Amino acid sequence: MANQSNQDRPAIIIGVLQDEQLPDSQKSLLYGIEEEEIPYAFQTIAASDVIDRAYQSALASKLSVGIALEGSRVVVHYKNLRPTKPLFDLTTSDRAQLKILGANAARLVKGLPFKKQD
Repeated sequence: MANQSNQDRPAIIIGVLQDEQLPDSQKSLLYGIEEEEIPYAFQTIAASDVIDRAYQSALASKLSVGIALEGSRVVVHYKNLRPTKPLFDLTTSDRAQLKILGANAARLVKGLPFKKQD
């Protein structure tokens, strides 16, 4: 279930700045989402603050879940949370942790218990 570009399809939105690419070192995040069989899509979100970008991504997502990255920081937000209080805010380059974080974003959509972060 690779990167979905159809904006009409329900998906977790990964908010990126204009022309921003996801580094190979962070693609494990996507693998975690795919493992849970939830679609994702990249969308340009103009917010410069990573927490705000994640929140705006959640608002843009038909699944109500948004993700934003800044360097090695990954923020997962849910539209029903306060804008300044994301569900997960983690700084890591560990591929296993990124995969769990992606899976947990997808599990939020599915209503399943989260996997344990080490």
